[in-house]
Amino acid sequence: MFVALAIVCDEFFVPSLDVIIEKLGITDDVAGATFMAAGGSAPELFTSVIGVFVSFDDVGIGTIVGSAVFNILFVIGMCALFSKTLLTLTWWPLFRDCTFYSVSLLTLIYFFRDNLIWWWEALTLFIIYIAYAVFMKFNQQVERCVKKIIYKNKGNAANSSETSMATQPGGSVTSRAASERRSG
Repeated sequence: MFVALAIVCDEFFVPSLDVIIEKLGITDDVAGATFMAAGGSAPELFTSVIGVFVSFDDVGIGTIVGSAVFNILFVIGMCALFSKTLLTLTWWPLFRDCTFYSVSLLTLIYFFRDNLIWWWEALTLFIIYIAYAVFMKFNQQVERCVKKIIYKNKGNAANSSETSMATQPGGSVTSRAASERRSG
């Protein structure tokens, strides 16, 4: 059943999201952080719903939190380890997503203090995601504003988008700016 669910999501749901993203004219960064993330998480969502409402099991929380840890640690690590090209990570998306992830995780931990999730707590979690999606709508403007503030004294706000952390094949992490200084 889980394999069938994954096939349906990969073969029908994600391609449908591609069409929606194209029609709405959403940037790749925003699409990846919202729509494609939802498409990739659909199997976990349906597994959790089945676990909670059909089998009345607490597999839902383990599935959601466990898959998030897996995606952050294993998927990124394996992509960097086996990539034949340089895997470049810019600081802004990492900072943005880690900030929202930390806020949502701390909120979830706070709500779990009594081992129950009430309707208003679930609504709060949903509102945090809506806030993230709205933030993503204005992501480029916020990024430019933040970079302008950060790089104001350095006078290189235009070059700041080029500063990134890159993971080389084999797993070593370097800064593109540092490597450019060494070579130039």
